[in-house]
Amino acid sequence: MERWLALELASTIRHDGDGGVADDLATVQATTRWIQEQGDLLAGHIPAGELAADENLRVGIIELRQAVRTLFARVVSPAPPSSADAHRLMTADQAMAHLNTAAARELVAPQIDWPVEGVPTARLLSAENDPSVRLVAALARAAIDFLSGPQCTQLRSCTAPRCVRYFVKSHGRQEWCKPSCGNRARAARHYRRQRTAADGGSAPS
Repeated sequence: MERWLALELASTIRHDGDGGVADDLATVQATTRWIQEQGDLLAGHIPAGELAADENLRVGIIELRQAVRTLFARVVSPAPPSSADAHRLMTADQAMAHLNTAAARELVAPQIDWPVEGVPTARLLSAENDPSVRLVAALARAAIDFLSGPQCTQLRSCTAPRCVRYFVKSHGRQEWCKPSCGNRARAARHYRRQRTAADGGSAPS
């Protein structure tokens, strides 16, 4: 399954399995763990396996996440956004300004590499020495790429009970982010239908 760094960032806010919301960036240690888990998506940008977060970096990533989730909410409108943070989103202008500013903090230039036997590849050469700045800038660029790319048109907010995730719709009939959410949503619908039928049967004529 294809993964997008912007979606991985947005998904650090998720259902905790007990009816609440969990934050994968709640602590410095958890933030370091999340960065390391994105090593494949960050390859070529930073040595993710060697970067340990501090509080400033954690806050910077959380602020970027808020901007991303604000713009995700705009994408899925007029459908409702994720309920996890619908009440505390930035304005769209603030979110775009935040992404653009974060992306601009790292000066990068594309470099081509073309081995004698092989195909040409491109990478970004950074003029920034601070790995924390490079990380936040890479996350911001990934969000900009995602929001301006074709997959953005398939972005949805999962409507299953208690789920707070955004997801990219992979086929025409997909309604939920994963099968377990579909099972939960169908069970909730079945319960509502049964309750409506029971209430209708007991109501006076």
